[in-house]
Amino acid sequence: MGLLRKIRDTGRVAEEAPPLMEGEPPQGAGEFGGSVQVRCVDAGSCNGCEIEIAAAFNPVYDAERYGARLVASPRHADVALVTGPVTRNMAEPLRRTVAAMPEPRLVVAVGDCALNCGEFAGGYGVVGAVDEVVPVDLRVPGCPPEPQTIVAALRRVTGR
Repeated sequence: MGLLRKIRDTGRVAEEAPPLMEGEPPQGAGEFGGSVQVRCVDAGSCNGCEIEIAAAFNPVYDAERYGARLVASPRHADVALVTGPVTRNMAEPLRRTVAAMPEPRLVVAVGDCALNCGEFAGGYGVVGAVDEVVPVDLRVPGCPPEPQTIVAALRRVTGR
């Protein structure tokens, strides 16, 4: 069987669309027109959330089909996905990253550590949760959150 026939017969292999997160979209999300550029910031995590974010953008979960695209520069980003508790060495770089993003911008805290420091609460190098350093517009719970949950949060931002 030829490769093209196999591709045609197999069809698209992807997960079903995750349901939208409950609640209203974050304020300002409507200004993005259904498409956002996403910058990921690791503020001191164990890398579990980053693995799940990478899975959310892989061909199986395919967050790009809902209008979310990863970018390397905060100057090109509309949304910052922040993971982990904010460490002393990352507090100022996180502030600068968010400040470098053009308006309107949204900050999404991903994972329990970003929401309440999780296992790292009380650590000597931990400043606190993400909302103690920068304003947070959307929270994604989980340790680590599943790719479907991350995609659902991005769908809430894009409205797609």
